[in-house]
Amino acid sequence: MKYSREQLITMVSGQMPEKRWRHVEGVMTTSVSLAKRYGADPEKADLAALLHDLAKFWPMERQEAVMLEHGLQPELLQYDRQLLHAEIGAYVAEQEYGIRDEEVLNAVRYHTSGREQMTLLDKIVCLADYIEPGRNFPGVDQIRGLAEHNLEKALICGFDSTISFLLQQGKIIFPLTVIARNSLIRELNEQKER
Repeated sequence: MKYSREQLITMVSGQMPEKRWRHVEGVMTTSVSLAKRYGADPEKADLAALLHDLAKFWPMERQEAVMLEHGLQPELLQYDRQLLHAEIGAYVAEQEYGIRDEEVLNAVRYHTSGREQMTLLDKIVCLADYIEPGRNFPGVDQIRGLAEHNLEKALICGFDSTISFLLQQGKIIFPLTVIARNSLIRELNEQKER
């Protein structure tokens, strides 16, 4: 079944507290703005942003059960549980909400970790999640400034912030985030060589 945007908004917003829904709205607005600036499809950016946190507030037991029951990247269970909601969100968006656009599903799937050779839509949703207007953490204004001019530099700065925070907390770092960061640096270096 295909749902309208309004139906999806009702379905997604009903799964989270009001404060998190305001964050999602901020990510939607920021994603559309970045899509227009960098030449991505604004409708896909809006949809992926709308869906990106749909499983974020599910009880952890439910998230883990969905991961195991459907064999969704079981290696994620070895890392920070905050990573689970992205994979589950993509699964639910496809299976329950009828989203078939692989580009949108991947933008949801990789919005927390990033991945090697991120697509333009992946980059936009991931970055919008960092810099939406409600975000307030050390360095966010620097990331916002970079986002005005260079998507890759802004994302690298975002990943650096996440990695630095995890190091300071003594937490395990999901390898895909380091791989995503390195891939973006390679991409920037290739751009310079052209």
